[in-house]
Amino acid sequence: MKFTADVIISLKKGVIDPEGEATKKALNLLGFRNVSRVESMKIFRIELSAKTKEDAEDMLKEMCDRLLANPVIQDYSIRWVE
Repeated sequence: MKFTADVIISLKKGVIDPEGEATKKALNLLGFRNVSRVESMKIFRIELSAKTKEDAEDMLKEMCDRLLANPVIQDYSIRWVE
């Protein structure tokens, strides 16, 4: 079976996000003063074949642990695409 998922990589709470801060500052300078916080994230849309959804999820978690996310400073979540 084929499965498609979005893997969302974000910085852990407490880790400085220079890209988000710079974007927030630029938005404020453009007059969007109501913007109080911006967080940058990466999304990977991955399509893979597996016997079950559980097997696919296990593979995605391994991909995150081994390559897609840095476990020291990043968290990840998996969202299934129907």
